[in-house]
Amino acid sequence: MARSGPPRFSWVNDDGGDDDDDDDGGGLKLQRSHRRKRSRSIEDDEEGHLIYHSGDMLRARYEIVCTLGEGAFGKVVECIDHEKGGARVALKIIKNIEHYRDAALSEVEVLEQINSLDCDRRYACVRMYDWFDHHGHICIAFELLGLSTYDFLKENSFQPFSVNHIRHMAYQIIRAVRFLHKNKLTHTDLKPENILFISSEYDIKYNPKMKRDERTLKNPDVKVVDFGNATYEHEHHTSVVSTRHYRAPEVILDLGWSHSCDVWSVGCILIEYYLGSTLFQTHDSKEHLAMMERVLGPIPTHMLQKTRKKRYVCHDKLDWDVHSSSGRYVRKQCKPLRMPVIFISSSRSLLSSRCVLKVMRKHTATELSDNTKHAMVGKDTK
Repeated sequence: MARSGPPRFSWVNDDGGDDDDDDDGGGLKLQRSHRRKRSRSIEDDEEGHLIYHSGDMLRARYEIVCTLGEGAFGKVVECIDHEKGGARVALKIIKNIEHYRDAALSEVEVLEQINSLDCDRRYACVRMYDWFDHHGHICIAFELLGLSTYDFLKENSFQPFSVNHIRHMAYQIIRAVRFLHKNKLTHTDLKPENILFISSEYDIKYNPKMKRDERTLKNPDVKVVDFGNATYEHEHHTSVVSTRHYRAPEVILDLGWSHSCDVWSVGCILIEYYLGSTLFQTHDSKEHLAMMERVLGPIPTHMLQKTRKKRYVCHDKLDWDVHSSSGRYVRKQCKPLRMPVIFISSSRSLLSSRCVLKVMRKHTATELSDNTKHAMVGKDTK
């Protein structure tokens, strides 16, 4: 039986804040002559959201149908584009607040660059159709996509994706990230919420072992979204990037970051698709590092020697008490990522031999892309 959940965007451009003392930073990356002062109007609510109703028209072109999602940045609505024959689009309506407007203008510049560099749409990056300023609200029109990979997992009781589907998604995600890196861009906020299916249609099958219905995707094609935090090589790099669970060790250790932080995030995402749960479930930086060591082995000494976070280190090793309550939690929560654990049989190989370990340890998306392309040859990706 084929079903389709309502298209939903998860472009929650939040700051990824944590419960510990890290500062996720932020701020403007570019100065713009067309920046405007905040102009509150009767159309705004107390939080700066545009007040709208189904049937409202924006720019005499976009007819609002329904709300798809909401985040700190604003809201995403489904619209009918009356200049494109009634085509459906997703319209991201940014809050009428200067910080969010400026971030949105940064995203627009990145999206225009992506559109220009990928005119043939070869890479899995979301397509921007249009943008405009509506009474202080930056509005960005995108192609209408389906559920995020996180939302699909959630609505499927966090049942893992099939290995064939993970292989297919991995190939598309890694090619998209490689494309960004080749053009001197780091996404900085890759996570399952920012990977959207082109279509959320699925079949329902009964799982007699679990005694419940389960959803199987009809098409695992995906696209990368939310470029609000994307950073060019020449731009200022804030000290902290990425949402906590997908944050690379060099970011936590304040060693500076580059494209490799995206590669780490991809590794975390793929394992989450495989397990159906987040690999590093914590909000504390030291505990996060301990989890990394538990899964992948000791953090390289040179990284611990160079870190400015000296409170995390003792005698060139992570200052961690394995017998504490947190230590016991880490031992219970995380298991070493070794071949017998992840690869049960040849039919369960994820991308290729040792690929998951390689993803977590690779420094460039180019290496990953070459690995994944080789693994995809001769394999059924659907």
